[in-house]
Order: sequence, then structure tokens, then C-alpha cells
Amino acid sequence: MIIFDLKCARGGHVFEAWFKSSDDYDGQQARGLLSCPLCGDSEISKAVMAPAVPAKTNQQSDAQTGARLAVSSGINAEQARKMMEAIAVAQADALKDSEWVGRKFADTARAMHYGEKDQKGIHGEVAPEEARSLIEEGIEVAPLLLRVIPPEAQN
Repeated sequence: MIIFDLKCARGGHVFEAWFKSSDDYDGQQARGLLSCPLCGDSEISKAVMAPAVPAKTNQQSDAQTGARLAVSSGINAEQARKMMEAIAVAQADALKDSEWVGRKFADTARAMHYGEKDQKGIHGEVAPEEARSLIEEGIEVAPLLLRVIPPEAQN
């Protein structure tokens, strides 16, 4: 996986996106599949990035993510903290009635889409190419902005 900071032309919003490879980014860009999550602008380019040196665990805290957001978007740290807090609250609210299905996300989403299981809110893990496959089948999926700790991994 490779992470790029992207920037929209309309609002100048800088956001992070993950790709399988640099070629994957180029392909999505050429097909017009990229858009700004804040304003929907589809004129997207790579933004200038500072190198990210991951922690030993290869995990960043939400505070570190907020700090990167502040640096890349030009807002101050307090604004970034408030924005990350609002995102966390909104995501938690959206997931409160959703069931964690883990790596069975794609199979469960397909089963619900094709009427094999009752419809309900679910969240879990899926590889980017599998997410694209679900979207191509007309199954609505959306990435979560913040990490979700699986129930079995919580203390």
C-alpha cells in the first residue's frame, strides 16, 4: 500500500488516500475515479508531502493523524483537533447500530444486496480491490475515516 496526500483544485482541500501502488493511483486518476471528500471536486492532484516515518507498531494515533491534517491543510492544531473529534463522534454515531463482521464484510454485503440475508448496518475489513468490486456490483460501501478496533482486540 502507498499513501498519497491529494489536493482538489476547487477548494484546495488536502486529504490522504491509500492506493495499492503508484500505478493504481495513476489508473484511478485517468478514469476519473478520484474526488475530494469535502467538496466533491474531481480535479485532483498529488499534494506536496512530508515523509511519514511510522512508529514501530506501524500505527498512528488519531492525534498524529490530526497533526498531519493540520500541517497539510494549513489549519491550526486546535482546529484540527476539533475536526478530528467531530469526525470521531460522527463515525461512532454512524456505527452504534452497525454490526462488526470483520473480514466477512464483502460476503455479508453481497448476501444482503442479493436478498440472501436481511439488510442491516455492517462494518468490517475489505481489501481495496474487493471494495471496488462491490461498488461495480452496485453495492454501496464507504471507507471509515478513522480506524476501528475490532471487538475481539479491545481491552
